[in-house]
Amino acid sequence: MEKLLYRLRGILDDRGLVTASSEAEPYLTESRGRYRSEALVIARPVDTNQVAAIVDACSAEKVSLVPQGGNTGLCGGAVAGSKQLILSLERLNRVRDLDLANNTITVESGCILANLQQHSLSVNRYFPLSLGAEGSCQIGGNLATNAGGVNVLRYGNAREQVLGIEAVMPSGEVLSDLNGLRKNNTGYDLKQLLVGSEGTLGIITAAVLKLYPYPDHSATALVALRDLEASIELLQTASHASNGSLSSFELLPRLGLQFACQHIPDCNDPFDRPHEWYVLLTLQGSGAGLGLDTMLQSLLALTLEENIIVDAVVASNEAQAERLWGLRGGMVEAQRLEGGSIKHDISVKVSLVPEFIQRAVRAVKNRLPDIRPCPFGHVGDGNIHFNLSQPLEMDTQEYMSLQGEVNRIVLDIVADLGGSFSAEHGIGMLKLEEMQRYKNPVSVDLMQRVKKAIDPDGLFNPGKVLP
Repeated sequence: MEKLLYRLRGILDDRGLVTASSEAEPYLTESRGRYRSEALVIARPVDTNQVAAIVDACSAEKVSLVPQGGNTGLCGGAVAGSKQLILSLERLNRVRDLDLANNTITVESGCILANLQQHSLSVNRYFPLSLGAEGSCQIGGNLATNAGGVNVLRYGNAREQVLGIEAVMPSGEVLSDLNGLRKNNTGYDLKQLLVGSEGTLGIITAAVLKLYPYPDHSATALVALRDLEASIELLQTASHASNGSLSSFELLPRLGLQFACQHIPDCNDPFDRPHEWYVLLTLQGSGAGLGLDTMLQSLLALTLEENIIVDAVVASNEAQAERLWGLRGGMVEAQRLEGGSIKHDISVKVSLVPEFIQRAVRAVKNRLPDIRPCPFGHVGDGNIHFNLSQPLEMDTQEYMSLQGEVNRIVLDIVADLGGSFSAEHGIGMLKLEEMQRYKNPVSVDLMQRVKKAIDPDGLFNPGKVLP
C-alpha cells in the first residue's frame, strides 16, 4: 500500500487522496448500515486520464479497487476491505455535451441524478430516471447497477437510457463509445455489458444519455382498489385508455399508508375510510392538446363503473400531486421506524404479481403469524418490494436473525413463478448466496468466464456480483 500511495500522490492533487479517518467516514458507511468499508485509501480523480492512471497503479501493485458513486447502494456493492482502494467518481461531474437536435446529453459519471434532471429541465428536456436517492446518487452508479425507479413502465430501466459509454477497463485502456448513435449495428454492444456489471468489468467515467420532450402536463390520482387482482385489471385498462401517457403505476398496501400517516409529517390519508390496496398512477405528456385530465377522469369513471376501483382522489394541481407522491415516499421512510424489516427486491411477470404477493404473505405468516407484510412498488413492471416488518411483540435482533430463513421462503416462491430475486437493486455482496442458488448455472459460468477474460487478476470490485 505504501508503494501505491507513492504512485497516487504523483497522479492526484491535494484533494484527490483521502487517508485521514475523519475525512474517509462518508465513503465507508453503507446506506443501510449492513456493511462498513475498511479501506485505508480513497482516491478522488478529476478526469478519465486520472482514473486510468490509478487503475495502472493498482494493477502494478496488485491492489484491488472498488468504484464508488454516491454510496447509496442497498446491497453492499461499493464496500471495500482493508487492503482495497475506494475509487470515488464524485469529482467527475461535468456535463460534457448537450445535443438538443439529437436529444442527448453527455455527462460524467459523478453527476448527481437530480442535477442531471435539473440541467435537462433548463433546456426544456426530460431525463426520466427517478428514484428515492436521486438527490445524492450519481449517474455512474445508476448505470453500474441498472437502476429502475418509478418511470420504468414508460421509459425503461437505466439501461434503456444509454446510447454510449466511456469506461476505464482493468487493462488501463479507455473504452470510448460516446458517439450518441441510436443505430449502430457493428458487433457486440459493449456498453450494455458494462451497464449492470456493478464495476466488476469496467469503471464507467461518462455516458451519452437519451433526453425526451419535457412532459409539461400531468395528471395524478390515488385510487382504492376492489382487491389485489384489480391492480392488473386497472393496469390493462389504463395502458389501453391513456394513449401511451401512463408513466407511473405504484402499488401501495394499507399498512404502508398507515405507517406513512403515523410517522411522517404532511402525510395524511386522503380517503374517508381505509382500503386494503391502493394504486398511485400518473399520466404525463407534452402539449396542451393531450387532455390528460379528461383522459384520467374518463379512466376513473370507467373503472369505477366496472368495479375495478372503489374510490379515487385526483390531484387538482402540482402541489396536491406532490402530496400524493409524498405518501409513496413516506411509506418507505416510515418502515424504518417500525423496527426490523426484512426486505426483498423481486420481480415476476406482471400478470403474476397478485399470485406472488398472496402466496408469499401466506407463507411468511405461516412461519411468523404476527409478521407485518408491506409489499409495494412498481406493479406496472412486475417489480415488488416485498418488505416484512417485525411482529410488534418480537425483539428486533431475534427477528433479524431469521432473515436467511425468511428469504428462502419468499425467494423459493419467486423462483417457482419464474421471477428474479433482484429486480433493480443489484447483487453486490448481499445476494451472492441467492446468485448461486437461483441463477441459471450456465449463466453464472458464462459470467465468470467473461469476468476472467476482461479482469484476469480480479482487481475490479472483487467479491461482488459473482459467487
